[in-house]
Amino acid sequence: MRSDMIKKGFDRTPHRSLLRATGLKDEDFDKPFIGVANSYIDIIPGHFFLQEYGRIVKDAIKEAGGIPFEFNTIGVDDGIAMGHDGMLYSLPSRELIADSIETVMNAHKLDAMICIPNCDKIVPGMLMGALRVNVPTIFVSGGPMRAGHKKDGTPIDLSTAFEAVGQHAEGNMSDSELYEIECEACPSGGSCSGMFTANSMNTLCEAMGVALPGNGTVPAMTPQRIEMVKTAAKRIVEMAKSEDKKWNIRNILNEKAIHNAFVVDMAMGGSTNTVLHMLSIAKDAEVDFNISQINDIAEHVANIAKISPSLATIHMEDIDKAGGVNAVMKEISRRGTALQTDALTVTGETIGERIKDAVIKDLSIIHTNENAFSQVGGLAILFGNLAQEGAVIKAAGVITQMRSFKGTAICFNSQQEAIDGIMAHKVKAGNVVVIRYEGPKGGPGMQEMLAPTALIQGMGLGEKVALITDGRFSGATHGASIGHVSPEAAEGGVIGLVEDGDEIEFDIDAHILNLNVSDEILEKRREKFVPHKKEIRSKWLKRYSLLVSNASNGAALKTEL
Repeated sequence: MRSDMIKKGFDRTPHRSLLRATGLKDEDFDKPFIGVANSYIDIIPGHFFLQEYGRIVKDAIKEAGGIPFEFNTIGVDDGIAMGHDGMLYSLPSRELIADSIETVMNAHKLDAMICIPNCDKIVPGMLMGALRVNVPTIFVSGGPMRAGHKKDGTPIDLSTAFEAVGQHAEGNMSDSELYEIECEACPSGGSCSGMFTANSMNTLCEAMGVALPGNGTVPAMTPQRIEMVKTAAKRIVEMAKSEDKKWNIRNILNEKAIHNAFVVDMAMGGSTNTVLHMLSIAKDAEVDFNISQINDIAEHVANIAKISPSLATIHMEDIDKAGGVNAVMKEISRRGTALQTDALTVTGETIGERIKDAVIKDLSIIHTNENAFSQVGGLAILFGNLAQEGAVIKAAGVITQMRSFKGTAICFNSQQEAIDGIMAHKVKAGNVVVIRYEGPKGGPGMQEMLAPTALIQGMGLGEKVALITDGRFSGATHGASIGHVSPEAAEGGVIGLVEDGDEIEFDIDAHILNLNVSDEILEKRREKFVPHKKEIRSKWLKRYSLLVSNASNGAALKTEL
């Protein structure tokens, strides 16, 4: 066992002495040492109960013949950090989480790991760290929150609350209606109930085979979720005791798994953030994956499920009742070679074996390929002179008449400028709102911008206005919102050269995003161009800005300059 390095031999007497101080006995030194990477934190609704999950995991590991060592990662709640400078820390926290996983696991030579994430950047951060350590690893998330409901029974969620702010600002919602939404939108613990970033990533863990069936959809704080936690804990001990290296995470989360993640992402219309995270995960998995491949996958995958925010009345609990991710994968597998069914999973079966008996239980929730919402996937990568290295849009959340659009630019050099401008009614029908200097380097930190997109929706402009940015969006964003424009303004991207009144054109189905300004004019603008620079006081964000790559490279930190 890998842990023999810290517990075997006469020269490890001091090490064993320290381990005995934690409660270990003679018989424990022949058992596998299992890291329990927990992300318990009080302030995140999807995490405040994970301390109890950790206790359940540790008890199950001991019962199965392993020795658990629990440790924690940090976490940022994107919803609470939204709309102020706290959001600058959200994406960078992914790197801290990955580094902390690598640090604890490698410093103590633990044999295997079970990860307990749930929300936002914590899932991808743990995946990245686990891939660097490369030992047997299982992911078991905290589970999704149930949808909230208004008094009249209407399902609501976090995106409802953000959009309500815009409606209230326009005078279209009373104080009492706004307060009702505030109190009811997030009714319990769990990751926010729609196909936002957290649930997208927890769903993709199923698709990649690193989690048990139901990981993305079984509601939080239910008996079914507790049983899943216990099963995962017992299975990780079996994997740790095995001498077969096939259980190391890189042999499961490999090229086939990355492909399957994007297949399921397309089928279910996941958050645009999944692109950012999966590109970075692919790098740590040492899988050669280019952003342009996403469009190739989308061409062969139907969008068969729409979940809030794309379809406001459908939530993760509905997908679970309708058959879950397995039913989605089974239906997608009927369409030829879209899904790599021979990919291995942590349970020892292939994806094909896992889904063979899956059925769609509600065709109004999970559609068939023939009756799909779209015959192409729910995400698209756009290219053009405005996004030479790509930009991302959640195509599943865009109405038909906005899939192709021309409009005049109105430019803002920060999210706050954009919020102020939208609230002051500077944005009109036919505009393309340009928010720049919010990329990984320029932000720094590439903060999510749910506030401006929700304001646009709430003010009734969602079908008349588009938005592009070198920043990113919350998974709760929908509408014609194009993010991750690369190169970003801070590194000299064309988005920094756009001026008010310029014509911007995009076509989702043709994968085009262009600034309709001649090369000659752009060259003259570039001669005078000086990137806007923000004052960065944080030492951590200064380091991050110096080392981070752009969004089309996953916003991963560079290890070489």
